[in-house]
Order: sequence, then structure tokens, then C-alpha cells
Amino acid sequence: MSIEGIIFDNDGVLVDSEVIHVAVERELLAEHGLEYSDEAYMSRFVGLSMPDYFAALDADFRAAHERPLPANFADELRARAWPRIQSELQPMPGAADFLTAFDGPRAVASSAPLVRVKIKLSVTNLSQFFGAHVYSSEQVANGKPAPDLFLLAARELAIDPRFCLVIEDSVHGVVAARAAGMAVIGFTGGGHADAALADRLRAAGATTVADSHDEIARLWQSGFDLT
Repeated sequence: MSIEGIIFDNDGVLVDSEVIHVAVERELLAEHGLEYSDEAYMSRFVGLSMPDYFAALDADFRAAHERPLPANFADELRARAWPRIQSELQPMPGAADFLTAFDGPRAVASSAPLVRVKIKLSVTNLSQFFGAHVYSSEQVANGKPAPDLFLLAARELAIDPRFCLVIEDSVHGVVAARAAGMAVIGFTGGGHADAALADRLRAAGATTVADSHDEIARLWQSGFDLT
């Protein structure tokens, strides 16, 4: 299969933000009486749009406490997480080098709110590689694991989805990309990745798995088969 363009997830793929978000989220959830195993949390929640994430948490909170998730939970979470993002966020090692080497069409397709995606790319000096091709689940009817967001990115890049490669670190994202008819490299190089992430990504449909952008670059240069 000839790949014409690459679509990147952002959190945990281009920027090492998931490790911050997950730590803050689980700390706050524990304070509210919701605790999860590493695998359960990463499988269920990472990669979801914010509305879907909060809806899932609300269902769990109602089951555990027979009342809705506190109305100020999202504001409290944002107040804790965002200062750390602004002060600690780093680009994923090797991301800028790979983006410099790859001269084809590329886009970002993230479940996060568009304004935050753009800020993270700016803070890490990665905005220059994508121009206007930065997309959010806010712009489609259904977020990941539905294919809508990846199909939007492919349409805006003017590339047939069959010739798009997706780089994703979440089960929901891999499922979405495969539903869009795209090849997927499951990415396990983020600080949040646990030992079982590669297996979960393969089980979700990842074509192959890479633990760094250097490995993605080697795969790309080798012209490996993505069918």
C-alpha cells in the first residue's frame, strides 16, 4: 500500500501530555471515590472526546455513589491540569526530526478541544509542521472510536482514506482509524504507556507498533508493508 499522508494524534503521540493528564485525572478521581487499575483506565478513557469522557465518568460515579458527578469536576480538573501542561509539557522525542524528514501531507486529529490542541503544538514548537491541518473532535458529530475525525482530516488533506497512515496511542484511536479504512501504527513511546499497551493496540487493529518516532522513521524509510 502506498501511503500518501500521515495523520497524527496529538496527546501522547506528538506531545508527551497524556502522562500529565492521566496523573491529574486519576488523583482527582480518587479524591471523589473513583479508582481504576492502570489497564482499565487507559483502555476505557484515553482517546475519548471530553464529552464522552465525562459521560463515562458520570455513569461510573452514579453507579458508585447514586448521584451525578459533581458539577464542578471538569473545572477542577482543568484548574489542576492546565498549569502543569503549560510548565511541564515537552514534545515527544524525535517528533520534530521525523516531521522535518517527512515531506508529505500531514495533519493532527485530536479528541481534545481545538484551542488546547493548538496551544500544545505551539508550546512545543510543532505548529509549524501542520499549518491549518489541525482538527478536533469538536468539529465532527462523533468522536473516536467513530471514524469521523480521521475522515475529516483525510478529506481536508484531499487524500483517499486508504492511502492515509495514522499514528495513535489509544485503543479508541486505533479503532477509529481502522473504521476509517486507514493503516495504523500504534505508538507506545509516551510517558503514560504501560507494559501492556502494545498488546492492546495490536488487539484493537494496529498494523504495527512503534515505541519512538525514530522507529517510525525507520519503518517509513524501509517502505514497510501497511496492508
